[in-house]
Amino acid sequence: MTSPCPPAWLELHGVSFAYGRGPAVNRSLDLALRPGIVGLLGPNGAGKSTLMRMLATLARPCSGRILWRGTDIARQPDALRATLGYLPQDFGVYPALSAREFLAFLAAVKGVPPRATAARVDECLARVGLLDVAERPLASYSGGMRQRVGIAQALLNDPRLLVVDEPTVGLDPAERLRFRHLLTELAGERLVLLSTHIVSDVEASAAALVVLQGGRIVFDGTPQALVAGARGRAWDWTIAPSQLAAARQRFVVSQSMHRGADVQLRVLGTHPPAADALAAEPSLEDAYTDLLARTAAAPVAVA
Repeated sequence: MTSPCPPAWLELHGVSFAYGRGPAVNRSLDLALRPGIVGLLGPNGAGKSTLMRMLATLARPCSGRILWRGTDIARQPDALRATLGYLPQDFGVYPALSAREFLAFLAAVKGVPPRATAARVDECLARVGLLDVAERPLASYSGGMRQRVGIAQALLNDPRLLVVDEPTVGLDPAERLRFRHLLTELAGERLVLLSTHIVSDVEASAAALVVLQGGRIVFDGTPQALVAGARGRAWDWTIAPSQLAAARQRFVVSQSMHRGADVQLRVLGTHPPAADALAAEPSLEDAYTDLLARTAAAPVAVA
């Protein structure tokens, strides 16, 4: 007997948002999200950052409703703001301040009680591994360290909803791995929404996956389900380097690797690209690339 599905914490019903030149998030965007890490994938311009701003109550949807545990956040934004942690894509710091000074300032902005500020700041710095460098000016921090300061400020009010937008862009592989481990540790009883266009950021940690393309949801499910949908559509094909440009024009290629005098491709599609191509087990990257290619070619229904 399977256990009942827990109630959704965050619900979107028919949500849309438009800028002057057209919709950034199309009408009838519907989601139901539960605690854990949810990966929001999509190419640049898909509408991810716009959706993040709406969830952070920085923008109001043009239509539809966003509910946080049953409360409409457009009508009662404080119901979410009190328990929201947000790391925007363009998070900035005051470089002359130390990490401890910067977080103390933001704690006051967030309404953390003054008597609790010092302990809470140190707790958040320890959580992200920066307590031993808390007095150093932020100007001396690496990009990865500044991103950890960003997570620390998002944790100051002990949020139940943690929204992070493209957090690993520009980080080196070691910092990216550290950041993914940190998000996994933070998930617990929180809903962590990780918006990115980097598949590896969500592959190892996200239990649920939403793919956004052209302002609409094209997938909502588990990473395993996305991979299952690409089975029978991945092919390994070895070609000469002189054929590579033509292959990329004719087929959807998710990977290419030089092996000696040849190039090995991962090609995606219903049929093998050639008689000597071999069926392959798709990766999440393959499945995501295949999904984007198929949905980009499919006509969009007009409501």
